[in-house]
Amino acid sequence: MLKKSAYKRVLLKLSGEALMGDDAYGINRVTIERMVADVAEIKALGVELAIVIGGGNIFRGVAPGAQGMDRATADYMGMLATVMNSLALADAMRQAGITARVMSAIAIDQVVEPYVRPKALQYLEEGKVVVFAAGTGNPFFTTDTAAALRGAEIGAEIVLKATKVDGVYSADPNKYPDAVRYSTISFDDAISRQLQVMDATAFALCRDRNLPIKVFSIVKPGALKSVILGEDEGTLVHV
Repeated sequence: MLKKSAYKRVLLKLSGEALMGDDAYGINRVTIERMVADVAEIKALGVELAIVIGGGNIFRGVAPGAQGMDRATADYMGMLATVMNSLALADAMRQAGITARVMSAIAIDQVVEPYVRPKALQYLEEGKVVVFAAGTGNPFFTTDTAAALRGAEIGAEIVLKATKVDGVYSADPNKYPDAVRYSTISFDDAISRQLQVMDATAFALCRDRNLPIKVFSIVKPGALKSVILGEDEGTLVHV
């Protein structure tokens, strides 16, 4: 019997670093193909999927040269890095038979189409994957904030934050082996315990919009599908 998805529309937040695999920077082909295979699994369940991706894997390669740079300039460079990642991800999906559209918060008309909310909603309803590039289009805001913002705008039921750890822990599990993973935790508890789920702006936006966050491991095989099926995977942060 085919299991049913727990969600109809979701926003997946991927870090740029997740694309590196074991490389020092850049995009690891095997890693991106595995991510696309995960996406194909949840698309087969009928889920409407939007993605926000960071740019750390590319910006890391130029970070030494960016030291002392004006913050706004550095942030715009980071936005352009997310456009590169979005194009790579969309092309990998195309090769896997998944139709994707990249929409950018900054205008690069010859390369990607601009972000227009009604058009994004139309693409989602048509079953296309929408990849939101260039963050919010503004400096001083992270791609976590872009994920919270776009998730709220498109009416996503949940923000899926893919990380290298399988949830939110009471302490850093790499430093403290006895750290406990929370299955669920409220926004207020996460704040009081100073748990770094997302940056403060993104976290506050999700809390105020009653938009739950699921933190899970992108490197764990099958984790994304388990999350979509509503299984005990990762940590659910809720009101």
